[in-house]
Amino acid sequence: MLDPWAIKLVSAPLKACAHILKKKDIKPDQVTIAGFGIGLLAFFALWMAWYKIALFFIILNRIMDGLDGALARLTTKTDAGGFLDICLDFIFYAGVVAGFALAVPQNNAIPAIFLLLSFVGTGTSFLAFAAMAQKYGLKSVAYPHKAMYYIGGLTEGTETIIFLAIICIFPEHFPFLAFFFAFLCLITTITRVLSGYATLKDVAKNKEKMVFNQSMNMDHDP
Repeated sequence: MLDPWAIKLVSAPLKACAHILKKKDIKPDQVTIAGFGIGLLAFFALWMAWYKIALFFIILNRIMDGLDGALARLTTKTDAGGFLDICLDFIFYAGVVAGFALAVPQNNAIPAIFLLLSFVGTGTSFLAFAAMAQKYGLKSVAYPHKAMYYIGGLTEGTETIIFLAIICIFPEHFPFLAFFFAFLCLITTITRVLSGYATLKDVAKNKEKMVFNQSMNMDHDP
């Protein structure tokens, strides 16, 4: 929901940093992997209940996640790079939740399970629609720079980053915040499934009409 606004806000500084990396011949995939390594440090910091340190690593990971895309747009965007980026992103998000569960399992384990379940919902609905959109050649008007079709929702990347920052600042409130964000993710999953299903049904109908019209035209050709 907030991603279009956030993208406009950070695009200029990310592009400036990407120009520097390009001059040093640093590749987008290298930035992606380095950012994921920093994300793993956030997981271990959370496990040790070093929440402020974890927040630093989380912010740095998210900056590098935006930076690899900016660098790719300056050099060459590849399907392999887009695939690597999205896979490591989902692992990172799950790792943060797991870190909180391990830090205080008696309080955080059950809320973390529900939060991870909600992440599975948002993630699978996102990726499943992206795969179908690729099949039909659909393009996202709102997010044309993304490596795959980006279907929006109530909880997108920006909202998730804000949530991760809040639970690091107020870790004692993780159970309530986790259940609350899981509920928002559930709404996102439902809207994505409904809108994605309706969109693909319409695309299939339009394709059938096109095939039918083409066959009719061929039948009437002399």
